[in-house]
Amino acid sequence: MGKEFNRDRFAELPIVGILRGFEVETVRQLVGATMAGGLRCIEVTMNSPSAVEAIAAAIEEGGDELQVGAGTVCTLEDLDQALGAGASFIVTPIVSAEVISACGERGVPVMAGALTPSEIYEAWSLGAEMVKVFPANHFGPGYLKDLSGPLPEIRLMPTGGVNAETLGEFHSAGAAAFGVGGSLFSSQAIADGRVEEAARSLVDAYEAAARGE
Repeated sequence: MGKEFNRDRFAELPIVGILRGFEVETVRQLVGATMAGGLRCIEVTMNSPSAVEAIAAAIEEGGDELQVGAGTVCTLEDLDQALGAGASFIVTPIVSAEVISACGERGVPVMAGALTPSEIYEAWSLGAEMVKVFPANHFGPGYLKDLSGPLPEIRLMPTGGVNAETLGEFHSAGAAAFGVGGSLFSSQAIADGRVEEAARSLVDAYEAAARGE
């Protein structure tokens, strides 16, 4: 088991940077750039090369300043490997009752992926810390606002289509947190050395949204 997830720290800046498909050394570099830009929470997906080693590397690189979770956790085997590597929170792309229940039993927060109102309510009812609305890019902030009407108690984390330009709209629509992958770790941003800049833009966008600007 890794360090305990600090909910208070996450609430101060509820953005999860998603590292998917990167080699271990690249993960180290991107973690450094992300932290330099001000982000303090990332997930490494379990379908990345050497995912267990990549999670451990991110934890080592981030030290006490970074919260590291595991994403694309679909099975109990994935969960065991992720927690064994030190992940402090779990993200799923689907509603997996066994994974959500196992996280509850082990005291590990899980952000469960869902899309339809029924899936979202099921994930929440099973004990998800919050529900990752994915893929949010196909539905936009308006969908989140519609969900918040009948389901105001459910904490939603849109993932897909969230960037510095759209984050404020998602925030206004009721998002409790934000999953960001492609806009932060795009091949172009990496090639141009702009990951730190992209991370800082996300931080600025969230702080502006939180102030109501």
